[in-house]
Amino acid sequence: MGKPGFPIPLRGGGVGKPGFPTFFSRGLFLADALLDNHQPEGTRRRARHNLTPRSEKAVVAAGGMYYHAYTSMSDRYRKQCAWQVAGGWAVARIVALLVALLALVAVAGPPRAMAAQGRGPIYTLTLDGVVSRYSVGYLERALREAEAANAEALIIQLSATGAVLRDARAFADQLARARVPVVVHVAPPGTRSGAAGVWLLAPAHVAAMAPNTSFGIVEPLVRPDPNASDATRELLYTEAIAQLGAWSRERGRSDAWVEQAVREGIVINNEQALASTPPAIDLVARDLNELLTTLEGRAVTLEGGETRTLSVLGRAPQPLAPTAWEQLLLLLATPTVAFLLLVLAGIAIYAEFVTPGVGVLAGLGIVLLLASGVGLIALPVRWLAVLGLVVAFGLIVADLYAPSHGAFTLVGAVILVLSTLNLFDSAQAPGVGVALWAIALVVVLLIAFAATGIYLVLRTRGTPVTTGQEGLVGRLAEVRKRLDPEGMVFVEGALWRAISENGEVEPGEWVRVTGVYDLRLTVRRLVEEPGPLDRLTGEQ
Repeated sequence: MGKPGFPIPLRGGGVGKPGFPTFFSRGLFLADALLDNHQPEGTRRRARHNLTPRSEKAVVAAGGMYYHAYTSMSDRYRKQCAWQVAGGWAVARIVALLVALLALVAVAGPPRAMAAQGRGPIYTLTLDGVVSRYSVGYLERALREAEAANAEALIIQLSATGAVLRDARAFADQLARARVPVVVHVAPPGTRSGAAGVWLLAPAHVAAMAPNTSFGIVEPLVRPDPNASDATRELLYTEAIAQLGAWSRERGRSDAWVEQAVREGIVINNEQALASTPPAIDLVARDLNELLTTLEGRAVTLEGGETRTLSVLGRAPQPLAPTAWEQLLLLLATPTVAFLLLVLAGIAIYAEFVTPGVGVLAGLGIVLLLASGVGLIALPVRWLAVLGLVVAFGLIVADLYAPSHGAFTLVGAVILVLSTLNLFDSAQAPGVGVALWAIALVVVLLIAFAATGIYLVLRTRGTPVTTGQEGLVGRLAEVRKRLDPEGMVFVEGALWRAISENGEVEPGEWVRVTGVYDLRLTVRRLVEEPGPLDRLTGEQ
């Protein structure tokens, strides 16, 4: 309410009559706070923050308009109001009323809409797959752009299921020191963010989760080298606990889960995180729209003690998409993609050796091998497992040339599966691994390839020789010079000296080749004349 004696209430649920629009009431309060020199400085500063320069200019104009209207009132009305006013309070208060109304109409909306003008953008991005050095590079670029634009907030939707710990931890430190509010939202529902959720939720200014989501892993978050001393192991544990705990306490969130997560492992879902005292996260939101609604008006404290109040309602977030190069690197760093590229590279190089060509397959194999290498260097690879893959491929190929009847292929398939399952170091990158469907697909295809090759080899071994001198045996030949018993025959486009095994044979008659000895053919006279097709093919 106004000061005693002021005829029109300036604060409260309505002005003048019931049903007065709520945003007008809020506007009156802001203008009242702006003009009242007796108000605390904090209240006046907040009022100036919510009024645009345009509305502040309206104060002067509206004040002059009201003063003219007031001096023109009848003496009787002024006398009725004189006992209620003291000095210039009535004028100032009613000017505040007119200023608020004129300012609201001028901007065609409530003061909240005016406050949104001139604020930084709201950026969003989605982080899925594996948190590696390439995804951290993408996050760092997004954070730089958000800071350069003085963004209202940077919202990271975390859908990643695995993380390279050294990379996730390095970015977590940058996130904690960000100069703009950063919101980490584990979404969509059903996401198991694992170690990535631990390292990104703790330092975030606002930690949010969708329903049916979780963070953390069942194994210790920190797993020192087994050969490390007890003092070294304890130092690594203490360092991680202190870092995660400090971030959580600074954000006003619970750190009770931190030590268990580091030393033993823990998985916390959204309900458990919100039910702890204090909560381990700030809020639960199903999607981006619900998240923006719950973020409205929330105060966050940045590095250095600066406090910002988020104003995000009614504003369209701007997605920060990865560049084409970043998209390629993120794709290559996917464990399943890197594994499949490695397998395809091996097949292409093998095909180049067994088929005549100009090196196209070899070039393709080298390109695929390099692409796989680009992805693998971003992940903690066990190189002994890579050697196992090479041995597995070698055994499968050897089965095509050695009479093992599929034994080499079976052993190679077993080695392939074991090597692929242990291709990445889970201690350094929990949740990172090749998809089981990809392993099964490769094993089935390689076994089918080897089985087809073995079948063709065995079939070829049982096929009669059809080339060279040995390939002439069984062929039909036409006598060109009388066999008595020696003469000349025409077979397979060439004249051969031949000896008849069953008497004399006249020119033009047909004989069958029975053998080859010292560049001479032995032939046998046919009982029946061959047909035209038999003469063409040389068979009967």
